[in-house]
Amino acid sequence: MRKFEIFVVTAPGLEKPLAAEMLEVGFKKPKMMPGGVRFRGNWQDVWRANLCLRGAVRVLARVAQFQTMHLSNLEHLIGELPWLQYLRQDVPVKVDVVTQKSKIYHAGAAKERIERGLVNALGLPISAEAEVVLKARIDNNMVTLSLDTSGESLHKRGHKAAVAKAPMRENMAAMFLRQLGYDGSQTVYDPMCGSGTFVTEAAEIAAGVLPGRSRSFAFEQLATFELEAYQTLREEASPQTPTVQFFGTDKDAGAIRMATENAARADVTNWTNFAQASAGDITPPNGAPGIVVVNPPYGTRIGDKKGLFALYASFGKALSARFSGWTVGIVTTDTGLAKTTGLPLETPFATVLHGGLKVRLYTCDVP
Repeated sequence: MRKFEIFVVTAPGLEKPLAAEMLEVGFKKPKMMPGGVRFRGNWQDVWRANLCLRGAVRVLARVAQFQTMHLSNLEHLIGELPWLQYLRQDVPVKVDVVTQKSKIYHAGAAKERIERGLVNALGLPISAEAEVVLKARIDNNMVTLSLDTSGESLHKRGHKAAVAKAPMRENMAAMFLRQLGYDGSQTVYDPMCGSGTFVTEAAEIAAGVLPGRSRSFAFEQLATFELEAYQTLREEASPQTPTVQFFGTDKDAGAIRMATENAARADVTNWTNFAQASAGDITPPNGAPGIVVVNPPYGTRIGDKKGLFALYASFGKALSARFSGWTVGIVTTDTGLAKTTGLPLETPFATVLHGGLKVRLYTCDVP
């Protein structure tokens, strides 16, 4: 089966743990790039990347690359490409264009010409709401064409109907857990769990279930899709029963209700436990020390930052007093807030871009 370049997009700053995950699940020679990881593979690799990778945001399949400096030539070259290898004539397509440092500098004009090329050559339906998206990147007069094979962002696993304020995205939660050394065998506890993302993601990893098992993907609308082969791929997953439990607490009763419902939709209720508690009152679950991971308020989006120093301080005191031997991970935008915990935190990982904010994972082992 012919191989081509596949680019797996992630949150900027999480390229390294994504590349590690890709190696772990068998993708060959992943190469880190700004904003993602690229590798060479076939269409089954595209399906598997969407279905299996917890750190991915979307998967782009490169279908063509050429150089041009003129809009008329762009339209002509688009019309010459073998689109019916990839696209179905009964499925609408959306075109997205980004251009920089190029003679073709107007993205809107380029989009219009690409659409016209597709319509004139193939009669393809164009729609701004289409699930199948053709992404054109024009950089230094080089046009790179990729099909977005994911559709909705891959952090949307298909289980979370309810979300709290400023929620942690599933793909980021999975990569932060990986950076903290989580491998599915340790207890994970989130004392400000919100809608339960860290807890549910940890339970899913331990259970060996596929992150994309409950959703559909844009590649199912492509001419390259083979249902039988894809079903076989889905059946290769090997679920198991976790050997530990996963815990979340939050001071807000509504958050606990949301987290419980989300865990139920993900079918991990048997291994997850949620209860109402303030961050300063937390106590460790029974069993061996594990990982405490938390995405507390930063003050950037929710309320006033001044009131957060007391929250971080009480949380840090509870950890220091009761969680000796546990590994702690705190995701925040603010070094000052992190220091307020009084814990010997370090930041060995890259800054991560998340919703226009720069967040970092602070970590230590509690003495």
